[in-house]
Amino acid sequence: MNVRTAPHRTALLTVASALLLTSCGVVDAVSGSESSASPKKGDDITVGLLLPDKETKRFEKFDYPLIKTRVADLTHGKGTVRYANALASADKQSQQFEQMIAAKVDVVLVDAVDAKAIAPDVQKAKDAGIPVIAYDRLAQGPIDAYISHDNELVGEVQGRSILEALGDKAESSKIVMMNGSPADPNTALFKAGALSVLASHVVIAKSYDTEEWKPEIAKANMTKAIQAVGLSNISAVYSANDGMAGAVIDAMKAAGATRIPPVTGQDADLAAVQRILSGEQYMTVYKSFLEEANNAAEMAVAKVKGRSIEFDSLAQDSVNSPTEQDIPSMLVPVVALTKSNIKDTVIRDGVYTVKEICTPEYAADCEAVGLK
Repeated sequence: MNVRTAPHRTALLTVASALLLTSCGVVDAVSGSESSASPKKGDDITVGLLLPDKETKRFEKFDYPLIKTRVADLTHGKGTVRYANALASADKQSQQFEQMIAAKVDVVLVDAVDAKAIAPDVQKAKDAGIPVIAYDRLAQGPIDAYISHDNELVGEVQGRSILEALGDKAESSKIVMMNGSPADPNTALFKAGALSVLASHVVIAKSYDTEEWKPEIAKANMTKAIQAVGLSNISAVYSANDGMAGAVIDAMKAAGATRIPPVTGQDADLAAVQRILSGEQYMTVYKSFLEEANNAAEMAVAKVKGRSIEFDSLAQDSVNSPTEQDIPSMLVPVVALTKSNIKDTVIRDGVYTVKEICTPEYAADCEAVGLK
């Protein structure tokens, strides 16, 4: 994926200017485009939302509710979200996509189970005049926009965290890589980012792809790695997300580990944050669900209403997919979450409360890092 990123500060200023123009009622006059001169819809819009699975806890707990609330806010309570979860099935997601088209939703936000397999459905939506915005994962086909994070940077952050944990022992250290689903285009980006940091600094003893991101598959693969490499010889585990990190840790415990080596993750699941507090998981990558979901809702509403200035100011980055070039995009920043910054990330942003994190089991761990 090729990325062209505009300066973040400039983007923020442009967004603010666009919103000011909107509040003054002059956006349409300024843009001069046909779509802006005659907005397609008023506030009574329907946003189709297709999410890929429930194994990744954030989708049900955060993304869907946030998008639903933001769409309502942007449309004075008149806009609705038609939602479906594919339960990790590309075939099911295709059926759900076709149902969205048949229901004549105004725009589709899709987080693809399989980026390549979804392309014909994206084309069908295009043929029906329904814009499609790829959410979190870059779908193939004629999508109108993409919002996610810099996914190579996610892998780099994970890789740097492993090197930080290993210190001067890194070069002789054997690590296991537990990558995501090969059908998810983000997997290759996470892996590329991680390898750009790790490849010349550690020994990669084993590397696995994980069908559909399933923790049970990750656990089985980790068991194989332990048998092949030896539990005591594994110095760290690169796990692409938190669900798999938990499974990797379970496999090491089942093999008799009394000390868990550094394990990475992604998504800042509650269980992962608690594992980080207890020392079982080294870190996770926190991606602001609030920023990604809210901006996705704003992009969808702006697209449907023909507000080209707002839409363009939200999508000032650019990416290429295997089928499309220069896709208007927004790439949201990421943060390495460790024990030291839990308060300044997920608690500050309202993702979790101290009470939710600091259950009796983790009370002592919370006290140790000043979470009260």
